[in-house]
Amino acid sequence: MAATHRIAAGTAIAAVCAASLAGCGIGTEDSGASAHGSQRAKEAPAPRSAVRLIGDGSTAYTGAQPRLPKPERLEPGQKPPQFVVFSWDGAGEDSQKLFSHFRRVAEENDATMTYFLSGVYLLPEEKRDLYRPPQHSPGRSDIGFNDAQGIADTVEQLRLAWLEGNEIGTHFNGHFCGEGGGVGEWSVAEWKDEITQAKRFVKTWKTNTGTKNAAPLPFDYEKELIGARTPCLEGQENFMRAAADMGFRYDSSGVNDQVWPKKKHGLWDVSMQLVPFPGHSYEQLTMDYNFMVGQSGTTTQGDPAKHALWGDQMRDGLLQGFYRAYDGNRAPLIIGNHFESWNGGTYMRAVEEVIEGVCTKDDVRCVSFRQLVDWLDAQDPKTLKKLRTLKVGEAPERGWASFLSAGPAPAPKGVPGAPAAKG
Repeated sequence: MAATHRIAAGTAIAAVCAASLAGCGIGTEDSGASAHGSQRAKEAPAPRSAVRLIGDGSTAYTGAQPRLPKPERLEPGQKPPQFVVFSWDGAGEDSQKLFSHFRRVAEENDATMTYFLSGVYLLPEEKRDLYRPPQHSPGRSDIGFNDAQGIADTVEQLRLAWLEGNEIGTHFNGHFCGEGGGVGEWSVAEWKDEITQAKRFVKTWKTNTGTKNAAPLPFDYEKELIGARTPCLEGQENFMRAAADMGFRYDSSGVNDQVWPKKKHGLWDVSMQLVPFPGHSYEQLTMDYNFMVGQSGTTTQGDPAKHALWGDQMRDGLLQGFYRAYDGNRAPLIIGNHFESWNGGTYMRAVEEVIEGVCTKDDVRCVSFRQLVDWLDAQDPKTLKKLRTLKVGEAPERGWASFLSAGPAPAPKGVPGAPAAKG
């Protein structure tokens, strides 16, 4: 996975509270609780209208997240819904305004998504030495840092995204890949340090930018942050060990077939998947960067005459993967992207067309990873174990009602134990 380009300046953010935060009583709260707010979880819940600032006021507790559905357990014999997760690596708002654009696309198509924020996108260039990356000198980042305007624009999008029911995960910080200090070489302790720093940059963006009057991010990041995707999909093993100790619930850093997820090191492994690659004899990973490499190599602006074709290949490959699951084993489809205009923006067009083509279909839920793992955790483990027996594209031979029935499936006619035929 290539490093996402440095965030550029965008539009100014109004230094006022978001609508849901206006006119609320504001208090302060120490942010030093253990991972995911286990200490605060014992406190009485705040009134729904209350806003409690955390630390320097960069983040705040504002109550339960809006539009977060309560997961329901499948009834016996019920067909599972078709989940689709659209996720974005290194999410930030720059001059292309793709973050705000896809927020609108999601709204228009009854979808929520996961935005994996790079912590350094909330750290200004002049404060770069605050970042001390594992195995690198202070202030080093392969994706650069940000400026005041870029941070303000990104914070605005993060705030609005969360209030709309989307999830804010992490893509960590400096995006180091390959040999010579890449994330694939990091120890469990180094991953814990990187995670802690990614949280800190989110929780102190006001202090680091000298901002005083802007609205806070409307969530407690210690509780909000439950999952991630590693840079270049490297270092998953040690990251998962670190993340499990720090209260994470899932990881999406691997490569898998279109089958139902299972847990690894105590985390849901919701890795991206291999889907058909039109025009090729092999399958491709469900990520814009990987389709690009399969088409123009590492050149991000290849032959313009092929841009439309390349976008169609990604769109059609994702749609073939979707229908393979939708008409087959109903395994969740996991898709990863970047806010980039590679090959003329053809992959952004492809993703948007997939969203429009699948998210409003019957029995389809385009959700965040948080919503997906909430649903998985709500299911009977025996049901999930049975779903995992279905192979790629394999629908139950005797139908879903029989496959997920509470009792044993009836024996086929003509075999031992089957009822005698009448007449």
